[in-house]
Amino acid sequence: MWCAPRTISTALMRAWENRPDTVVIDEPFYAHYLQATGIDHPGRDEIIATYETEWRAVARGLTEDPLPHGSTISYQKQMAHHILDHIELDWVGKVTNCFLLRAPAEVITSYIKVRPEPTLRDLGFPQLLRLFEAVRLRTGSVPPVFDSQDVLRDPRDTLSRLCRAVSVPFSERMLSWPSGRRDSDGVWAPYWYGAVEKSTGFSPYRPKDEPVPPNLQNLHVEAQEIYGELHRFRL
Repeated sequence: MWCAPRTISTALMRAWENRPDTVVIDEPFYAHYLQATGIDHPGRDEIIATYETEWRAVARGLTEDPLPHGSTISYQKQMAHHILDHIELDWVGKVTNCFLLRAPAEVITSYIKVRPEPTLRDLGFPQLLRLFEAVRLRTGSVPPVFDSQDVLRDPRDTLSRLCRAVSVPFSERMLSWPSGRRDSDGVWAPYWYGAVEKSTGFSPYRPKDEPVPPNLQNLHVEAQEIYGELHRFRL
C-alpha cells in the first residue's frame, strides 16, 4: 500500500492487521531512507539502529521471506517518499500494488505539526506518481487507487471495493480493532501514532478548516497537480 504521509495509512494498517489471515509490515524502507538522505526525523538514530538499512535486503525480505504460520496475506504499509531515486523498482512486480491518496491541503496541515517546513518530496507526491507509472507499465493495467476521504465516509463500501480489486475476500474485522500500540508498529510510533493508538475504528470524515500557510502555497499547488493526476483513477 503506497501512501503519502498523514493519509490514515496507520489506521488502514490496523484494519488489515485485525484480519486473522494477515501479517503487517510497517514502513520497511524508513531506516534506509534516513541513512541515505541524512534527513532529521524524530527518532532517527533509533530507527537506523533498529532496522535494515540496505534497500536490496529490504526488498528481498518483502518478496521472498515466508509468511508466519496461519497468514496468507502480507500487508506492507509503504511511504512513497522512502523510495529514493536510486532504488530500483523491479521488485514491485512481485507484489500487488495499491495507492492511498489524501487531499494535499489535509496532508500538509497535518504534516507540519511534526515537521514545519516540508518539501514536495517530503510529502511523497512525485514518488507516488513514479511508482504508479512504474506499476502500470509493468502490469499493463491501472493499479487500485483510492482516497482517504472515501474510506472515512464509507469504510465498508470502500474497503470492500479494494478487497475485490486485489482478489481478497472482505472481512468485517477490518472495520474495527482494539485500541493501543502494536508490536508491529515501528519504533517511530511515539512521534506519529498518538491518534491511531487511541482509535478503535475509522473516524467519520470531517473536512479540515485549517488553511495551508502562505509560505507553503506553492508546495500545495505542485502537490495538487500530482494528486489530480492520480485521483482520476480512484476506485
